[in-house]
Amino acid sequence: MATIKKEVILSSVALMTGLDCEAKVSPADKKGIRFHFNGKIVEADIDNVLSTEHCTVIGNSEVKVMLIEHFMAACAICKINALDVYLSHYELPILDGSSKKWVEAFKNAGITTPDEIKCTVKEPLMYLNGKTHLIVLPSNSLNVTYGVNFKHKDLKNRWSPLDINNIDEITNARTFGYLSELEMYQKAGYALGASLENTVGLTQDGYTTELNTEYEPIKHKILDLIGDFYLAGCNILNFRGEIIVKEAGHTVHTIVAKELKNKLVMEA
Repeated sequence: MATIKKEVILSSVALMTGLDCEAKVSPADKKGIRFHFNGKIVEADIDNVLSTEHCTVIGNSEVKVMLIEHFMAACAICKINALDVYLSHYELPILDGSSKKWVEAFKNAGITTPDEIKCTVKEPLMYLNGKTHLIVLPSNSLNVTYGVNFKHKDLKNRWSPLDINNIDEITNARTFGYLSELEMYQKAGYALGASLENTVGLTQDGYTTELNTEYEPIKHKILDLIGDFYLAGCNILNFRGEIIVKEAGHTVHTIVAKELKNKLVMEA
């Protein structure tokens, strides 16, 4: 079991609702990542996914928690599998739009022995639906490649790998969206907390801010994948296999993760 050595508290605006929110993250004495809100608890488990519209939402009949993917990715990157998270709002803070501040907070708090248990699959898993696919193949080593085809000069038919030796490129990759669609989403009640401080806007000629790394939006898609798969108990950074993704998102990530949960093979 791996947890943090002392409590950390982070706060910011919430990306979707635009409300202020705070997360108090506490060491846990039993395995599992649990979110607490209004006295109710929901476990970070793929079987508890309620929605994947715009972000990953988990919950049960008593409580829901939304936009957990960046937090879950930070847990995977730090190889933490035991935490209790107490929220002031049902949406996690967006912080800078990446997992960077979560990872920094966990490392500053100290981490007990990281979870290094390897996992793999014995047979391929495939989701194929027109232009979208997500394929998981057995292998002796980790290889992740993500492809996008956005309406943007830099991100059309573009592929990017996960470089596990340069994980900061993934950790620091911020959420993004088309600037031209922001007003539409906000009128519909989404992205009310989006700003230049937490979101990379895709414009016709470039971006609303300087990128942290080349093809940062694709790196953020990989970050989302890491977070979504961790709900199935699969830490991609401890995975031995080939993962190939093209034009997918939270919905496809979680569909495959549900199947993956039952086919994971844990190794010493």
